[in-house]
Amino acid sequence: QVQLVESGGGLVQAGGSLRLSCAASGRSFSFYLMGWFRQALGKEREFVATINWSGENTYYSDSAKGRITISRDNAKNTVYLQMNSLKPEDTAVYYCAARTPQGRVTMREVWEYDYWGQGTQVTVSS
Repeated sequence: QVQLVESGGGLVQAGGSLRLSCAASGRSFSFYLMGWFRQALGKEREFVATINWSGENTYYSDSAKGRITISRDNAKNTVYLQMNSLKPEDTAVYYCAARTPQGRVTMREVWEYDYWGQGTQVTVSS
């Protein structure tokens, strides 16, 4: 069983930055494919970014490229999402997800992930 706990969300002005964290339980964290998704009010959950087990390979949605960076620290069982130049359309609940066993870094569908956190709200004001 894997438990994921997100933190770091909040209210920020457009153009600002936030760093989300996702703390994972489980001794095999370093083998998990980790992803970040988001869900705006009234919309479907959508892919943001993924990172492979070593952190060497990452994959981003078109809207995330150039502004958002995913990283991980396997020693701390934590994955991060650094978000810069935030826009009002980035407002959503952000979810951390894990896939066990390891999958391809290009996996971007909700159904491809086995475990989910409870989400953290990010609100970007204009």
